[in-house]
Amino acid sequence: MLRFTPILLAILYGIAMYRFSAWRTARELDAQSTELADPVLKQVTDRLAAALELPRIRVYIYEIAPVNGLAAPDGRIFITRGFYDKFKQGAVTAEEMASVIAHELGHVALGHSRRRMIDFSGQNALRTAMAMVLSRLLPGIGGYLATALTRLLAARLSRSDEYEADEYAAALLTKAGIGTGAQKDLFRKLEALTKSNSGAAPAWLLSHPKTPERIKAIEKLEARWQA
Repeated sequence: MLRFTPILLAILYGIAMYRFSAWRTARELDAQSTELADPVLKQVTDRLAAALELPRIRVYIYEIAPVNGLAAPDGRIFITRGFYDKFKQGAVTAEEMASVIAHELGHVALGHSRRRMIDFSGQNALRTAMAMVLSRLLPGIGGYLATALTRLLAARLSRSDEYEADEYAAALLTKAGIGTGAQKDLFRKLEALTKSNSGAAPAWLLSHPKTPERIKAIEKLEARWQA
């Protein structure tokens, strides 16, 4: 029985972390967000809504500076204040913003946002269990090794989700008559907008695929749709 104690503790830890993470995320988003009311962006979101046969798509502004979009576990779509400011400054077009919203809708439709919360808790549980076991086998470095392995797993899962959400967004944008051009243009801008130096790191260590790989994947979709 004692040999299974680390695993049981990890499972209990994972459940507790899931509940706490869901509560903390919802509380933070509620406190730091307001519904977006922009007539220009409403025109493109209405086109997405029509393609999905929905009356409207609600988008919220999350009051933080980094340029990002996110899908909450409860299905709400957010763009950050930093991203919206880039749009207001003319650095990002309405169609490019629509591609972000379509991407986040993909995360919701495909169950990524809720699953990621579970994955986060599960990864913490896995790291805890691995650390307990590896620390016995490799004192001093077992905990570090467990953390590194868990991060690699998380990055791989996240990249897979991003490709799937990109594909969903490409199909939705095409159906809405917006097209994938804005989606690809935004990918080319993102590194500068986020001031990312991700190009210096191996692709398999990144939570998001590299820009050329994302564009290439969309172009493969386009070729398949046109065949």
